[in-house]
Amino acid sequence: MTARLCTGRHAGLLLPLFSFPSRRSWGLGEIGDLAPMTAWLHAAGQDILQLLPLNEMAPGQQSPYSAISAMAIDPLYITVPDVADFAALGGEAALPDEPRRMLAAVRQAPVVDYRTIRTLKETVLRAAFDRFRQEEWVRGTARAGAFRLFLAEQAWWIEDYALFRAVHAQRGERAWTTWPEELQRREPAAVREARMALGDEVLYWQYLQWIADAQWREALERAAPVELMGDLPFMVDTDSADVWSRQEDFRLDASVGVPPDAFSATGQDWGMPVYRWDVLARTGYHWLRERARRAAQLYSGYRIDHLVGFYRTYARPHDGSPAYFSPAEEREQTALGETLMALFKDSGACIVAEDLGLVPDFVRASLARMNVPGYKVLRWEREWHAEGQPYRDPAAYPPVSLATSGTHDTEPMAVWWDGASEEERAALARAGLVQQLTGPGPDLARAAYTDRLRDVLIETLFASGSNLIVLPVADVFGWRDRINTPGTVDGRNWTFRLPWYCDELDAQPDAVACRDRLRQWSRAHHRATGAV
Repeated sequence: MTARLCTGRHAGLLLPLFSFPSRRSWGLGEIGDLAPMTAWLHAAGQDILQLLPLNEMAPGQQSPYSAISAMAIDPLYITVPDVADFAALGGEAALPDEPRRMLAAVRQAPVVDYRTIRTLKETVLRAAFDRFRQEEWVRGTARAGAFRLFLAEQAWWIEDYALFRAVHAQRGERAWTTWPEELQRREPAAVREARMALGDEVLYWQYLQWIADAQWREALERAAPVELMGDLPFMVDTDSADVWSRQEDFRLDASVGVPPDAFSATGQDWGMPVYRWDVLARTGYHWLRERARRAAQLYSGYRIDHLVGFYRTYARPHDGSPAYFSPAEEREQTALGETLMALFKDSGACIVAEDLGLVPDFVRASLARMNVPGYKVLRWEREWHAEGQPYRDPAAYPPVSLATSGTHDTEPMAVWWDGASEEERAALARAGLVQQLTGPGPDLARAAYTDRLRDVLIETLFASGSNLIVLPVADVFGWRDRINTPGTVDGRNWTFRLPWYCDELDAQPDAVACRDRLRQWSRAHHRATGAV
């Protein structure tokens, strides 16, 4: 979000990039697909597209929150037909039989097939790189000069990243904690030797980021006036370029999680290293400033995942000793959180805090003082300590907030409604805006989840007091498909694809009807006026 989106009323959709392929895509949504998708959003009167993290995922993983780098764009999202070196090799027409078969299969698959897509893209991108190295790099062409300029501009992160990826690939994608000790410790002689021995491989990983960067910059220009909103994960994996290159900033003998709560008697252990806040403070939080800088290069604004962790991190020591919060005291936690929120805001991008779950009152008070929007999820916005636990009237949501029907982790609104009790439904029906929009009609407490009910709940959010609304795509259509089911590890998570190609939405009656509803609500409730 730019400064324009930090004021006024705005609206948009949450839709992972992998979920909206076009007809020319290679099995998942790619950078080149942002243009047709944001064109549809613009026609629908929306001016925000919120994406999930695009950081390079760990080998074999498909969760966007399992990152091998906090800085690199996953090469999976490169639009291969737009790579000049691939085109120079003959493009799709020149693909051998097996890659051609794989391409046809992933295009026809109803969900994202990460393993096949990654294998296919790596094969053709390595061929494209070989062509670039021989025809451009060695000859010092204009394109080689542009590549060198990119490397100079991004040296602050790409040198360590590319070396890490090169060694990681050479060693069979095994974790850096299994590498020879001199490389684990980053002894200067060992690092120099690896950089020289793996020069072409290092260059390959840098080349992929150059291609992704060029495509991303073009996509940003073509998306306007729709703004791209990113997602800044709280942590990265232990086996990441960032932890390997900045080991002093992390505790590797403990892992991040959350304490026991109403949903889990044992809490959660995410298996990721713990920030050493004292060390980071001595460097002026240099690495986090770099993360904010990188996010601001890619997005106009971003969601800060697991906001409470930046105030107080819940750490579980590996030796079985008691878990603890870092920092330990509320005063120190407030000071840390406000320092980091100011740091993120200083990046030049607008930020939104994911303040869901067990968040202490002092954290939300801190966000309010700093004018940082938090989340208002319709189904959870209740007066939990009042008799009958009535729903808060969405009209009274504070302007500095983001209202939504759910997140990438929650069940779709339709599924939630199907499982809600009559008491819960009746309580929502009594909320001011819901009651106003429903008018005389059937008893909502006993109503099925019809298109009419869907529209009442979605328009309630458009009419809410929140300056920002970002709605999961499933909820604006009334679908029951999930992006992710927390606490499960299976092949279904993170594989959702739209039922239509994103460049053919205007030919689909359901998508046209949804577009028109969204545009009407934006106009009626004075949102995203620059995009209507």
